[in-house]
Amino acid sequence: MDRRKFIKSTSVAGTSFLLAPQFGKAAGFFKGSPNEKVVIGMMGTHSRGAYLAQNFAKIPNVEIGYICDVDANVVQSTIADIYKRTGKKPEGITDIRKLLEKKDVDAIVIAAPDHWHAPATIMACQAGKHVYVEKPCSHNPHEGEMAVAAAKKYNKLVQMGSQRRSFSNVQAMVKELHDGIIGRAYYAKGWYTNHRASIGIGKVVPVPANLDYELWQGPAPRKPYQDNLIHYNWHWFWNWGTGEALNNGTHELDVIRWGLGVDFPNKVVSTGGRFHFKDDWQTPDTQNILYNFPNDTAAEWEGRSCNGFNIEGLGRGVIFYGHKGTIFYQGGNGYTVYDGDSKLVKEVKDDLVVDATNKVSPTEALDGMHMKNFVDSVRGVTQLNCPIETGFKSTLLPQLGNISYRVDRVLHIDPTNGHILNDPEAMKLWHREYEKGWEVKV
Repeated sequence: MDRRKFIKSTSVAGTSFLLAPQFGKAAGFFKGSPNEKVVIGMMGTHSRGAYLAQNFAKIPNVEIGYICDVDANVVQSTIADIYKRTGKKPEGITDIRKLLEKKDVDAIVIAAPDHWHAPATIMACQAGKHVYVEKPCSHNPHEGEMAVAAAKKYNKLVQMGSQRRSFSNVQAMVKELHDGIIGRAYYAKGWYTNHRASIGIGKVVPVPANLDYELWQGPAPRKPYQDNLIHYNWHWFWNWGTGEALNNGTHELDVIRWGLGVDFPNKVVSTGGRFHFKDDWQTPDTQNILYNFPNDTAAEWEGRSCNGFNIEGLGRGVIFYGHKGTIFYQGGNGYTVYDGDSKLVKEVKDDLVVDATNKVSPTEALDGMHMKNFVDSVRGVTQLNCPIETGFKSTLLPQLGNISYRVDRVLHIDPTNGHILNDPEAMKLWHREYEKGWEVKV
């Protein structure tokens, strides 16, 4: 079987990979060779995207064929970097729609701003491409549902960048949790802290000549360009970003949901605000989200964007509490187990230092495992560790927290699908408005 036919054939088995269990033998519809070349097109290569391009390029027989970014300077710098590292010069493209027309592209890696994550994922599936999309997988819950539907409809593999799903010791920790090492785990707490500076009050200024701001906004309703928005501060504006809860909290909440063995909550409430500075920042810089789940468990996430004081000595982490003891997950690839009297029972050493303030990759030494898992899944020799169904459920948790924060009340949730019950105002935030002509459809 030649490479193009092989890669195409893996899409037929895509749904089976997506529904495969987290632990178990690899799906075996196709015994593809690790030598099969996989051609990747990168969407969004400033900062995190450039890092992803560098690390995908390290995987044997992976070719970064195309660099797509709305900033011409970013395109050229990324092309130069990949050429220096690999000896092959990718083609530069501005418009994602042109990238998706390329017949030799097997997979798209999406590291554009959050408002592009689900639309680009859906467009890529429709174009016959597999997808690796950074967390969060969507800007709003409805888009997440559509991304799940697109992967199923077009039989494509879609992996969300919840890297901890591929960390060996985290997999072992979750298995021990499920096997009862601390009895029944009934409560978990996660957190993230940072010491971010003020973004100030932006001025409306002309769009830089190197930036296609129309394409940058894409499906989002149009707003004037201002000088404190791009390339990072869009995170804190509701029109494009999703706040710290999704920018970082998605990781802790994914581990919590995985460890507690839950899907959707039945009750969510969030408090917080923009307390530290008075500027253009719209999302909370201080936020607590509480969850109840139908299996008699509960969880909490705490985020502090502008006060980096550690919790339990760390800028991020998760603690699981059970009937017989406690597990402390340090946010990287290590964890400790304590008995009911808080006596140390087991310590699994972390094999890297986690830098919670690293904007690009706090767990850089381990992220490559998740990328390789995606490539090997495209080749048909393993299964995705974070398929879009899993990513959607974990993304929904902080999204529900943000909705609760914005409507300022407790949300009661349908535990079968995550939808908000008896609250039309809150359910309006389940969707978003699109710029005319950019409506997203599966």
